[in-house]
Amino acid sequence: MRTRVGVVVMAALLLLYIVVVGQKAVAALGIGISTRQPVLVVMGAAMIVLPLIALWGLGRELWFGWRAERLARRLEHEGGLPTDVVGASPTGRITRADGDALFPKYRAQVERDEGDWRAWYRLSLAYSAAGDTRRARGAVREAIRLEGAESTAEAAR
Repeated sequence: MRTRVGVVVMAALLLLYIVVVGQKAVAALGIGISTRQPVLVVMGAAMIVLPLIALWGLGRELWFGWRAERLARRLEHEGGLPTDVVGASPTGRITRADGDALFPKYRAQVERDEGDWRAWYRLSLAYSAAGDTRRARGAVREAIRLEGAESTAEAAR
């Protein structure tokens, strides 16, 4: 729940930033065009591009999070989430030593069946527990890709 609240707050702040910068960009463009100041026109155009990039990034991250959460719910519904007993810190995160110890088990599952999105998702949880966020996100992306291909194949039947 805390993560969702954090996402909503950050998304709202980013949207506020985009609106404010967008207003400033339009104002700079208007002044630059009316006073024939090319520097203001260029700055105004750049200030429009940056919020568009921010919107794209926000949309991409929200879409990734939604798809990852959908897979987690599906895996939970199927009873496929890991049930390993691990130690946790006071904040609720799995201890690094336990995360490192679990990693080989989930890596082996992926090596046995590289086309199984469930194995990739569980591997992403192991990466995350071991503190390797970059690889955890990569494994989730692979799980999303494989699950999408599986769903497409099922729909075609």
